[in-house]
Amino acid sequence: MNAIRQRVTPFAFDVAALSEGERREMFSLFERYYESTSYGRFAADLADKSRVLVLRDESGVLCGFSTLYVYERVFAGETVRVLFSGDTVVDERHWGQQALAFAWLRLAGEVKSERPQHRLYWFLISKGHRTYRYLSVFSREFYPAPGRITPPRIAELMAFLARDRFGDAYDESAGVLRFPQSRGHLRSAYAAVPEAHRRLPEVEFFLKRNPGYARGEELVCLCELAAENLQPMARRAFRARVMAGAPQ
Repeated sequence: MNAIRQRVTPFAFDVAALSEGERREMFSLFERYYESTSYGRFAADLADKSRVLVLRDESGVLCGFSTLYVYERVFAGETVRVLFSGDTVVDERHWGQQALAFAWLRLAGEVKSERPQHRLYWFLISKGHRTYRYLSVFSREFYPAPGRITPPRIAELMAFLARDRFGDAYDESAGVLRFPQSRGHLRSAYAAVPEAHRRLPEVEFFLKRNPGYARGEELVCLCELAAENLQPMARRAFRARVMAGAPQ
């Protein structure tokens, strides 16, 4: 039990700085929770990302990670920055810890500070209800969302970004990505939704909008990462990095 309660610490790296051993260590953790994957596919997807957050316990054991890719596009005449979330997984013994979430928010604030004049959007593709719920934990407005109509401009931007990265795999009418073969989906034990969670508005909405999540279908989501759009605790972490990284 003491090992389970060990303090965990997040670290941020450029993906290029990861050793082969670290990449395989990450895949070993990923493979415990996801099937229909392989190290080759995982490594190729990782190579497509720019940064990674890793979570380690006091013994140095990897207990979670989250990858992301930061890029720019011109949409409707405006330069927008995009923080695309890749694979994220946390050892179930450390579910409930917030270290990785707050590290992600600080990193997002750092990204915002690099080009503060441009809007920054969190582009998330979600194949599990736990991941989708982070949108409501972090932000005030995100899309798609229960009880809220997606504004036309946001819907167009979501479609633009989804097609840009995934081409014909994006089904705009459903708002999901569908691939000829699963590119990795939760193992059945982790795809199951506890009955108590099913009653939560965000979970009920996710299951309705993405009924094929257990087969690897992914719900396309978008959220502007701006201090005024974040929940109070998330805003504090985000703004701390924006202020620290702002030009003098």
